[in-house]
Amino acid sequence: MATDTDDSLDGPAAARARLLAAPGPGGRARRTELSARTDDWLAALLAGAGAPAGVALVAVGGYGRGELSPRSDLDVLLLHEGPLDPALPERLWYPLWDAGVSLDHSVRTPAEARSVAAADLKAQLGLLDARHVAGDPALTAALRSAVLADWRASAPRRLPELRELGRERAERHGELSFLLEPDLKEARGGLRDVVTLNAIAATWLADAPRDGLDAAALRLADVRDALHLVTGRATERLSLQDQDQVAERLGVLDADTLLRQVYEAARTVGYASDVTWRAVDRVLAARSVRGRRPHRRGFPFAGPFGGAGRGAGAVARGAVERRPLAEGVVEQDGEAVLAQGARPAADPVLPLRAAAAAAQNGLTVSYATVRRLAAECRPLPVPWPDEAREQLVTLLGAGEACLPVWEALEAEGLITRLLPDWERVRCRPQRNAVHRWTVDRHLVETAVRAAAMTRRVARPDLLLVAALLHDIGKGWPGDHSEAGEVIVRDVAARMGFDPESVETLAVLVRHHLTLVDTATRRDPDDPATVEAVTKVVATPSRLELLHALTEADALATGPAAWSRWRASLVDGLAARAAARLTGADPSPAFGRGYSQPAEAEPTAEQERLAVEAARTGGPALSLLAQAEVDASGTEPMGVRLLLAVPDRPGLLGTVAGVLALHRLTVRSAGLRELDPIGAGPVLLLSWTVAAEFGELPEAARLRADLRRALDGTLDVARRLAERDAAAPRRRGIPTPPPVVAVAPPVASASATVLEVRAHDAPGLLHRIGRALDGAGVRVRTAHVSTLGADAVDAFYLTDPAGRPLTAQRAGEVAAAVRAALC
Repeated sequence: MATDTDDSLDGPAAARARLLAAPGPGGRARRTELSARTDDWLAALLAGAGAPAGVALVAVGGYGRGELSPRSDLDVLLLHEGPLDPALPERLWYPLWDAGVSLDHSVRTPAEARSVAAADLKAQLGLLDARHVAGDPALTAALRSAVLADWRASAPRRLPELRELGRERAERHGELSFLLEPDLKEARGGLRDVVTLNAIAATWLADAPRDGLDAAALRLADVRDALHLVTGRATERLSLQDQDQVAERLGVLDADTLLRQVYEAARTVGYASDVTWRAVDRVLAARSVRGRRPHRRGFPFAGPFGGAGRGAGAVARGAVERRPLAEGVVEQDGEAVLAQGARPAADPVLPLRAAAAAAQNGLTVSYATVRRLAAECRPLPVPWPDEAREQLVTLLGAGEACLPVWEALEAEGLITRLLPDWERVRCRPQRNAVHRWTVDRHLVETAVRAAAMTRRVARPDLLLVAALLHDIGKGWPGDHSEAGEVIVRDVAARMGFDPESVETLAVLVRHHLTLVDTATRRDPDDPATVEAVTKVVATPSRLELLHALTEADALATGPAAWSRWRASLVDGLAARAAARLTGADPSPAFGRGYSQPAEAEPTAEQERLAVEAARTGGPALSLLAQAEVDASGTEPMGVRLLLAVPDRPGLLGTVAGVLALHRLTVRSAGLRELDPIGAGPVLLLSWTVAAEFGELPEAARLRADLRRALDGTLDVARRLAERDAAAPRRRGIPTPPPVVAVAPPVASASATVLEVRAHDAPGLLHRIGRALDGAGVRVRTAHVSTLGADAVDAFYLTDPAGRPLTAQRAGEVAAAVRAALC
């Protein structure tokens, strides 16, 4: 292709060369004009070659779409009916080759073109963009109509093949959104995916969400044009050495700003692709079950927007099943959607609740649902309601399943609405070969890695939030750890964390590099090395959080950031620091400075219930429902349930089972003994519970079921088993295995402390209670908490005589509980 003005070229060829040499950023106008001038040139060549009737020149591919970049190949088809002079093609192609044009050409009859398209998917995709240039227009129109008809007829067979091609491209070229030297065309989210989306739309089975898609495609095409002009080559890779010149050509501030714009465009294309392929999957699945049905004329799209559409869309909706996931959220067609009674405008926590429910069930949130949430939900109050914070932690705790849900929320601006500071790190490149991701994706990837480590820490919620925010300061001047500490104090306070938790998060963000830097740069045998760490963390619980965060951060950075050698150094330093903080060798997973929470004096209501239970010999219950709305305008996450029952074997498991039967989720619980009238011990259970779906049960009904369960007329275990067997099985997500361990004897002088960390699930406390009851031990005190999707429980156990368990007996009890949870 000519690179400058050449007087030896005349007419259209010279005009085309002058256009390429003209200064300025170019853009769609230049591509359109370049295509038009190329059309004129080819038309003149065809006329000068003496083409007979029944011959047409057809532009295909990018040239057919009128999107000719400065160094793009010319994809041209010489279409003919009947015999053709063999010299005609040469009379057309040689002038183009002489001018330096890169040409991809073919000569075929309409039947041959259709035959090649049927055998070669890439050829068929090129013909979908066929555009008449010169010669017989009826011939081109007939071919275009036939190719489109063939494409629609073969779509159920061809679309899976097209999807596989996209997967192979992504494996070879990576994700455009995260690469420092991306391939603008072939990488996932690039221009090739835009062509794919248009091809899917041409099937009439589904269409892509169009908001922002055209602008994203234009941005990528403009960057490619500038890259061609800067390099003088038909390259698609935006190399580091070219980025400053490309940015200057486009009038962009610098190379980082250019990459951010490219990443944003690629994410728009990538998300549109995800939404569209899910719509295709639904339609093809419906067709495979119900058989093909003809489209209704006038509205052929099934649509990816939550079931809108007719024709194939109606087939997909014919037997829709909606399964509840959370309050206001149901599963439909493999996605999380809003329940019919959901009220986004009155429920600001709904976006996080829907996201958490989707991720925990291995789903994503439907496009229509995310759009509606973004349009209708008002911002969260400050500080956040407890439920909002818990749902964010639950979302992050889903691990890999969090990623597509996070991307869906981010595509509609919901992440920056929740976390305004996120905007500074969103799509921010990291010009470091060690880093695989942009800053924002690295933060989410760190949370994903941390989700696998939640059994190692007593505060998984703080670990996950610290992982999400540890590099939040990279969008600000100066040391990102120092800037991040300032930001995270504000963010954590807005999230509603208590002051001690805010301080812990600030320490973790400020010092998230301290452990690995100290371990790899200081003498491990020098006491000052250990002191440098203990001075920073101050407590064993912060140390275990920093240890887990350090590993998660390194693993999320890339393969070069973590190794066995680094891991051994960090582990060794953490072990020595833990020994210094606790005064003894710590347990591998538990007992790091654990102390029993101080028991508050019983309230008047607790004493009243205990006296009533002691006198009647039955359960006394108080359900403190708060039907009113709090000052923030958000309903409280849970209600307080107080229950007093005369002590008896099997109590904890029975009560927890009754709560599970009533679909009450235990957020926290405490158990203690009282003897209010000297007639024997009464167990006082204080629970914070939330209804899994709908409203709370009536206190009278709950009390009646408790009485029946305690006197043996209600078989709780059987009822729960029957309900689980009748419920449809949902696909789960991988979660860390439960950890059950006996704390060191220093944890309590009067009881054996059994610590349980597990993924929260309906009936979890019931299973633990039954295992403890079956082991023949007494639960003297219990402290139960649910942090996001993780249960962190401690049970103070004694033998029937009230003594701590022997080491052997404690091991047997731990094994029984572990078996009940696995």
